[in-house]
Amino acid sequence: MTETKQLPKREEVPVELTWDLTKIFADEAEFEEKFQALSAELQEADKVKGTLEKSAQAFLNGIEYVLDIYRKAEVIYVYAHLKNDQDTSNTQYQGLYARASSLIAQTSEAVSWFEPEVLSLSDETVWSFFDAEPDLELYRHFIEQILSQRAHILPAEQEALLAGAGEIFGSSADIFSVMNNADLKFPVVQNENGENVQLTHGVYGQLMESTDRNVRQEAFKALYTVYQQFKNTLATTLSTHVKGHNYKAKVRGYSSARAASLANNHIPENVYDTLVLVVNQYLPLLHRYVELRKELLGLEELHMYDMYTPLLADAPIKFTYEEAKEKAIHALKPLGEEYLSVVEKAFDDRWIDVVENQGKRSGAYSSGAYDTQPYILLNWHDRLDELYTLVHEMGHSVHSHFTRNNQPYVYGDYSIFLAEIASTTNENILTSHLLETEKDPKIRAYIINHYLDGFKGTIFRQTQFAEFEHFIHTEDAKGVPLTSEHLSKFYGELNAKYYGPMVANDEEIQYEWSRIPHFYYNYYVYQYATGFSAANALAAKIVNQEPDALENYLTYLKSGSSDYPIEVMKKAGVDMTKANYIEDAMGVFALRLDELEELVRQLKNNK
Repeated sequence: MTETKQLPKREEVPVELTWDLTKIFADEAEFEEKFQALSAELQEADKVKGTLEKSAQAFLNGIEYVLDIYRKAEVIYVYAHLKNDQDTSNTQYQGLYARASSLIAQTSEAVSWFEPEVLSLSDETVWSFFDAEPDLELYRHFIEQILSQRAHILPAEQEALLAGAGEIFGSSADIFSVMNNADLKFPVVQNENGENVQLTHGVYGQLMESTDRNVRQEAFKALYTVYQQFKNTLATTLSTHVKGHNYKAKVRGYSSARAASLANNHIPENVYDTLVLVVNQYLPLLHRYVELRKELLGLEELHMYDMYTPLLADAPIKFTYEEAKEKAIHALKPLGEEYLSVVEKAFDDRWIDVVENQGKRSGAYSSGAYDTQPYILLNWHDRLDELYTLVHEMGHSVHSHFTRNNQPYVYGDYSIFLAEIASTTNENILTSHLLETEKDPKIRAYIINHYLDGFKGTIFRQTQFAEFEHFIHTEDAKGVPLTSEHLSKFYGELNAKYYGPMVANDEEIQYEWSRIPHFYYNYYVYQYATGFSAANALAAKIVNQEPDALENYLTYLKSGSSDYPIEVMKKAGVDMTKANYIEDAMGVFALRLDELEELVRQLKNNK
């Protein structure tokens, strides 16, 4: 019998393919020392409470004290979570992570008085402190952000009531999560080998990529049979969650739940509206791509369960990790020597944990704190997707490196609105490089298909979600009941509008709203689409060597949170309050779609 290949144990992985966490703490003894020191310091956190109003120096001391507490806690947490993720079966690391998570919560609680105390001071008092103490100038934007909340902060007693109801407001999301991940039981279906498999969320994703259409259809119908059965419960759960968003926005004096959510990062609402408007104008491009999918799959009728199966099943290109390192460095050359020096440092100084081992956390990410390296977790397999994952996570890590080496701790991080731009800019630059260097029509078609599928899933699909999310909030605000019939009717029509007349009207897809966890995130998904659009525009500017494009991009990478996200992106050369950056991204999609259609014709003629 053939021996089953086993994943290596953690201790069997070559050291050079693991991250070097000794740069954070030499060993667990040093971790323990820092942990105990911060724990003791938190016991005395109240000594600074109530002192901010005394003088400019006291105000400065309070700011620096709170930031220093957070800075220490973050390093302890990052070390523990990275240790745990490299082998989640290690009980020692489980313990470290549990204790560090608890310490983060204790830290937040110990200094929770800070922002309310700042807001208790008048603007006149605060800015008089800045006039009196020059060292406060560094913190001007930080304090401006806090004071900007003043109009929406309630009296202390009411704030306490809202805070105390936090678990209640979050209960709908919790109920959905438990129901979706634990209580819903899906049928047994057959995979493409004819084997019976228990349908789960993960298995469903795999079966939707199957080349066997009967497998895809059975899984699709089986999944939605379950969601349709619970459509009324799930509609009530989502409706209750939306009501919570609308209620909190109203009592805080915002015009809408969307205005309240976007205010956290000072994002103008027209950014959201412009995204939906422009994407709707370019839906004919998606319809063309859907029509090409139908043609390539050789189907008389295209269904929603045909949207994820590969158009080119046999991958004509793959990379080992060593090949991928070399390819990444070549691909990212348009970003200049300063950027590449950080990429090479990441490879040489063991920022990256490369291979899959027993117990290792799945997936990939970039993580770190202000005082650590921006580490990268991978689970490498020799596929094109893994090369894209490598440059994606490298984009996050270089962004973090530049931010932390050019900003003080107070501005040493960046918002979610900005985060995905750096990573997906790298992906777009990689696509351009591959298309410059690969001449084989089949390989080019595979690369372009990879790009177009990513665009479809990130810009078109997430904008569809954003449009639905805004609909349910505005309907509830008008007093319209969010029944399952009302939600399903709108979602079905919305899906038909996005995918066009080439897709058959699958009754099941109208219930897709009932299984999307992002609808409980509160105006979150639009950032995927705006970020990917901005990345397309930035990558094109950089690859085409437009004047100042690279310098402006590096300015963005080095800005952290020193300014509001919209202003940071203006420095990068993209005004996200306008439509042109999304239109530019659509232009790239159209050019790549043109080429894929031509390549398909060539490949057919050469058969």
